[in-house]
Amino acid sequence: MIFDDWQGIWRVLVVGSAAYILLIAMLRLSGKRTLSKMNAFDLIVTVALGSTLATVLLDADLPLAEGVAALALLVSLQFVITWASVRWPWFQGVIKAEPTLLAHQGRLLPGAMRAQRVTEAEIRAAIRQSGHHSLDETRAVVLETDGSLSVT
Repeated sequence: MIFDDWQGIWRVLVVGSAAYILLIAMLRLSGKRTLSKMNAFDLIVTVALGSTLATVLLDADLPLAEGVAALALLVSLQFVITWASVRWPWFQGVIKAEPTLLAHQGRLLPGAMRAQRVTEAEIRAAIRQSGHHSLDETRAVVLETDGSLSVT
C-alpha cells in the first residue's frame, strides 16, 4: 500500500514534530555530556532514543504523552548515569572502559593491540593524522574510551 489516508500523514507530521521538539528540549536541558563522544553505553542510549522516536512517529496507537515519557525516561537515565560516573570513579569504571596503551616509546604493544582488535595499519594512520611521520616519533598511542586513537 502506498497511501492510506491523509489523517495518518497529518498524525505523523504533528506528533513527529512535537516529539522531535520535545526531545531536542530534553537533550538541551540534560547538558552537553548527553551528546558527548560515544562509548558503548552512549551508543545504546542513542539507538534507544532513535527507536523510541520512530515508534512515537509511526505507532498510531501510542499516545504522544507516553512516547514523550519514554524519551524523558531515557534522557533522565543518561543524565543520572553520567552524573553518578562523575561523582563516583568506581561507577565510571562500570560504564566506560579504561584507555589502553597500544604503543609506547616508538614500539607497538602487540598483546594490547590483539586484545583491543586494533591493527598496525590503524595505528600508523592515526600517527599520520596527528602530524607525526613515523612510530619512532611518538611517545604513546592510546585507544581512548570512545574508540579514538590519541597520539603523543
